[in-house]
Amino acid sequence: MKRVLFVCVENSNRSQMAEAFARLHGGGDVEALSAGSKPSGQINPKAVRFMAELGYDLTAHASKSLDEIDGEFDAVVTMGCGDNCPWVPARLREDWALPDPKHMDDEGYRAVRDEIGRRVQALLASL
Repeated sequence: MKRVLFVCVENSNRSQMAEAFARLHGGGDVEALSAGSKPSGQINPKAVRFMAELGYDLTAHASKSLDEIDGEFDAVVTMGCGDNCPWVPARLREDWALPDPKHMDDEGYRAVRDEIGRRVQALLASL
């Protein structure tokens, strides 16, 4: 089983959607986790709504801190946390320079969501 971790600042938008896509596309072959360098403590309602459009229920997720994550990963992907992203052991490390969609309109939010979905699929195919 492959382990992947997605990290952003609040763990309420991008990293949550990436975790969801990894679970959708990786099935039982992938353990997907997400965390934040400064977690907000909640999942953005927009993330919940826009993942629900794709049949995924983000209400079962929780916004969590990197302090709650341990172990080694096959891949760690950071998204916008810059120097606030601590080092996590991984075979592959990537930084996806994706804008935080939390204040975007619906069209912009969907565009970021869909780009995350494409990148997750490519990542999983490379593992």
